[in-house]
Amino acid sequence: MPLQVGFIGLGAMGRPMALNLIKGGYPLRVYGRRPETMAPLSEAGAVACDSPGDAARGCDVVFTMVTTTQDVIEVVLGERGVITGAKPGSVAVDMGTISPAATRKIAARLSEAGIEALDAPVSGGAIGAVNGTLSIMVGGKAETLARVRPLFSCMGKSIVHVGPSGAGQVTKACNQVVMLTTLLGLAEAFGFARKTGLDPGKAYESLSGGIAECRILEVLGKRMVERNYVPGIEARLHYKDLQIVLEEAHTLGVAMPATALVTQIFNALIGRGGGSEDSSQLAEIIESLSQGRPQR
Repeated sequence: MPLQVGFIGLGAMGRPMALNLIKGGYPLRVYGRRPETMAPLSEAGAVACDSPGDAARGCDVVFTMVTTTQDVIEVVLGERGVITGAKPGSVAVDMGTISPAATRKIAARLSEAGIEALDAPVSGGAIGAVNGTLSIMVGGKAETLARVRPLFSCMGKSIVHVGPSGAGQVTKACNQVVMLTTLLGLAEAFGFARKTGLDPGKAYESLSGGIAECRILEVLGKRMVERNYVPGIEARLHYKDLQIVLEEAHTLGVAMPATALVTQIFNALIGRGGGSEDSSQLAEIIESLSQGRPQR
């Protein structure tokens, strides 16, 4: 008999992830704050529920994929949260990107109720969610991961146990640091190319064949060249992730000057109304810093 599964959070990432679980043959109970987000899942055979606790009821594993740390706390531990419906011995898996410290506190509270917890943030964006090719970074007990691994296999191609509770979120923070500081480097490189009169498309082609070749160049660098800012992941979400990293760094006393710098550039991007566009729009911020003074 297949595992009974709940899924909470049916946005751009959660909805295709939940659909891939249905395609994998798992019965699903779902909850989304907006009823219309549940419709595609209901049409695919899922049971639409009226609260996170209801979605967790009777399930062996329940997933959450919501945006902020406070959202996860409310959805999991709130008065209608997962903890009110989940049975002892079940597993709660958070796949969003939130604070590592909060993750550990949530896991401890769930443990008191007899519920296992995994933090399993992902990388790969909406395309990876649709294609089931996400990279999944898992914190928690190895034996708990073993129970959930078949479900993860419906959603991702790389599933790595990185350590105890909270380690998944720390690994995701490392991922965002590498990705977003590299993104700033690309923005500077293409801004420099344009300022010198070099065709940025030619620069992109050349960089793609050398040691600078990477997935970030392939996807986001291309968007910079084409000035195509239709979001893969909205800039506001990357900005949220950077703030999580810096908060943790301040707590630990870790120097992260490059992360602080890219956060300020994102601050400018958000301030000019680009929060709902793709993070590759950082290139426009960098270019604007090099524009001449207006004539008086």
